[in-house]
Amino acid sequence: MKGYSRDKFPHWRSTGENCDVRDSVLKRDGSKVKVSGCNVVAGTWTSVYDGKTLHSPDDVDIDHVVPLADAWRSGASSWSTDKRSDFANDLDRPQLVAVSSSSNRSKGDQDPSEWKPTEKDNWCEYAQDWITVKDYWKLSVTTAEKSALTDMLETC
Repeated sequence: MKGYSRDKFPHWRSTGENCDVRDSVLKRDGSKVKVSGCNVVAGTWTSVYDGKTLHSPDDVDIDHVVPLADAWRSGASSWSTDKRSDFANDLDRPQLVAVSSSSNRSKGDQDPSEWKPTEKDNWCEYAQDWITVKDYWKLSVTTAEKSALTDMLETC
């Protein structure tokens, strides 16, 4: 992890009118979402990692499906800061998802060979999302990671 820092992946960039990427994900992934201007102030979210229902935006973490540290280890260390920011704020691929803070903390920067969602019903989608992100951004995959993804895809 030589040289790695989350600061090298500027995230939660503005999406205009006092909105940021975090608010955009909260709006997209929640139900009955209420906003004040652009800021999400209420709603309900179901964490796809552990099935928990969350009733406050303060209880929701926005997870990078492929963690920033994993991206660093698998190729992003050679990218420009602008490209790393594009990766960290990617709303076009399944890279950002609203989850419980406890599941996000347990995942940390681990890949699928080290961590899987406790909701086994979500393994297929999680593996597909991981592969989509890694493929688009041309990030490498370890042998152990590939094996874990293959196992997870068998649940599809």
